[in-house]
Amino acid sequence: MKSLSFIPALRFHWLTKLYDPLIQITLPEKRFKQDLITQMGIQNDFQILDFGCGTATLSMMIKSQYPSTFVTGVDVDRKVLSIAKKKLQSLSYTIPLDDYDGIRLPYADHTFDRVVSSLVFHHLDPVQKSKAFREIKRVLKPQGQLHIADWGKAENALMRNLFYIIQWLDGFKTTQDNVEGLIPSYMIETGFSEVTVMKDYSTAFGTLELFYARK
Repeated sequence: MKSLSFIPALRFHWLTKLYDPLIQITLPEKRFKQDLITQMGIQNDFQILDFGCGTATLSMMIKSQYPSTFVTGVDVDRKVLSIAKKKLQSLSYTIPLDDYDGIRLPYADHTFDRVVSSLVFHHLDPVQKSKAFREIKRVLKPQGQLHIADWGKAENALMRNLFYIIQWLDGFKTTQDNVEGLIPSYMIETGFSEVTVMKDYSTAFGTLELFYARK
């Protein structure tokens, strides 16, 4: 996941500006993101990192519901970060948005109480997934938690066939681990505990799952 070698939202940079409306139309975005936020068990003054924050929709949902938290977004795609920054201009609160070089997160060890990520890991190949999980574990505080929404193991043949659309769009190399249900294995191999699939959703593009793990 080098800074100049990554799959942008919707695969092509020229489609990035369409990401928000397409996700809203094609996926139960508000529902699964709200479920993800509830799952996080957020407390006052928590430090929260939105890994691969994209256009910052999830970051803004968290900050609006929990004003006392400190939410930071990070992404490797500067174009999508520019969209996020424009969205934040009209709001009464601020959310720092940082560049990620795809190698090392720009934060000290044990910084965050929670790391959350939505629809990011299916953009990463196996090596990139492993590196990302190691970095997330590094910046989490002891007993900190990781919460992910992403594509998971197809629950039936229909969901498997629908997921070919995502694989065509984002590539088989990056998405195959998701559809085979291997995301929990990556977290376990990194040293996370209590790894659990908390919830799943049948969508127009396959099975979406919510994952939980503790450092």
